Amino acid sequence: MAIDPPPVIPSLIKRGSLPAKDARQPSKRLSTRDSRSKLHAQADEDDAEDHRDAKRRRTSSEAPEDPQAAEEARVQAEEAALAARINAELEAFAEEPEADPENSPWDDLDADDVDDPLMVSEYVVDIFKYLRQVELTTMPNPHYMESQKELAWKMRGILMDWLIQVHVRFRLLPETLFLCVNLIDRFLSARVVSLAKLQLVGVTCLFIASKFEEVISPSVSHFLLCADSTYTESEILQAERYVLKTLDWNLSYPNPVHYLRRVSKADGYDVKVRTLAKYLLEISCLEWRLIAAPPSLMAAASIWLSRLALGYEQWSPNLAHYAGYAESALVPTANIMLNYVLKPIRHESFHKKYAGKRYYKSSIYMREWALDRWAEETQVNLAQELPRLKVEIRLEREQMERQLQAEEGAGVEER
Repeated sequence: MAIDPPPVIPSLIKRGSLPAKDARQPSKRLSTRDSRSKLHAQADEDDAEDHRDAKRRRTSSEAPEDPQAAEEARVQAEEAALAARINAELEAFAEEPEADPENSPWDDLDADDVDDPLMVSEYVVDIFKYLRQVELTTMPNPHYMESQKELAWKMRGILMDWLIQVHVRFRLLPETLFLCVNLIDRFLSARVVSLAKLQLVGVTCLFIASKFEEVISPSVSHFLLCADSTYTESEILQAERYVLKTLDWNLSYPNPVHYLRRVSKADGYDVKVRTLAKYLLEISCLEWRLIAAPPSLMAAASIWLSRLALGYEQWSPNLAHYAGYAESALVPTANIMLNYVLKPIRHESFHKKYAGKRYYKSSIYMREWALDRWAEETQVNLAQELPRLKVEIRLEREQMERQLQAEEGAGVEER
């Protein structure tokens, strides 16, 4: 007796356990026992295969993720945490009060110099108060180039770069260079000079400044050699009288180097900070946009920017008091210095001077620090960038502290 196929066969065909062509062939005549036994065997085999498939699918879903995807997820999580930390730091920075030069609590550092007569601690406050008044009387006209017919700011930069080279060759004091630059700018503010006489003005002012500041000043003949004997000795001496008469013999220029030493006292006389600040301060000899800045402001801004570049972001009440300026007052002047550093190198003598080991390669360090953060020739808005820079410094300091602690811990375990 023929038995029709049971309903389980179409389901097996549908699942793919049996080829479809077998379903189309006529079924063979089977006994009831054989048919049931074979069908049960086939069903058991299908159930076993389904179990293996389900186990395989469950195993693949529980397998570990791709290592690359896991690493990307970890990096994204760290970046999100860092962004949240930066935002929190920026909010905290916005709420930090600014140190005021007069009202914020500061330490009397001059009290430690009572026994040193060279520091004149009993008069030093009055001296610098007087210098702050005098510096306004020796300021040149910041727009004097508008009245010059043959000169341009670029020519002034070339002249100053050459004078820096002469200054280095004679090993003169820093005060001599800054006084020389002030005399040149004040003279050009009062007199129209031809291009042919510009170098004569520079040599003459350096000669005057060296006689005023140096213990032993180079003679006129030495300056003639530096100028390739372009002028005669009588021309330099005649130009000296003319320059001094034009300036009314007023050489009482408050030198920015004095202010720099005063602020450095509040900084603990950090040699690297002060050396880098000297480089930034000397930018004022070449960058005409700094002519309008008083010497005290340039000194304070150079110390502030050098500290920022070396990883010291705080302008403490002591620094604000001994500099005489709050941090917000220093940012515009420091911004001009920073934008000068980001420009292509135009004054080789100046850059080479501070690229040596004597000055801790300050020009190289400062340029690399700036180019690591901005592209060359970028006009940076330092007021907007300052919060981010300070947060960056804090995060780098924390990372260095963690590394230091890890290294110390590893050293303890080795012992």
